[in-house]
Amino acid sequence: MNCMSHEIHTIDATGKAPGRLATEVTRILIGKHKTSFTPHIDDGDYVQVVNAGKMVITGKKMTQKVYSHHTTYAAGLRQKKLSTVWAKDPGDVLRRAVSRMLPKNKHRSERLKRLAVTN
Repeated sequence: MNCMSHEIHTIDATGKAPGRLATEVTRILIGKHKTSFTPHIDDGDYVQVVNAGKMVITGKKMTQKVYSHHTTYAAGLRQKKLSTVWAKDPGDVLRRAVSRMLPKNKHRSERLKRLAVTN
């Protein structure tokens, strides 16, 4: 019988790009780093990311990257630039990246709860 044990991984975000960091975090949240990985079982670990404000945004993403979502009402497309999201909370940029990299299934919300980001 497989006993699920959750470890805590601490990752320093200093000098790393949000996308590269998000792939590393996502892999740990899903549990793919474990030898006991099974796709239908949520056996991932906890992840703490520190110094999220010291991540490096490359290129022109700060002015050109746009986050979009739709309210499902007519003319309900809402858009925010990366610069406004970063100014409010740099950790939210990483949370959004991780959220969108996780599989869109029942385990997604539970996995996101195991992610802690500090600036």
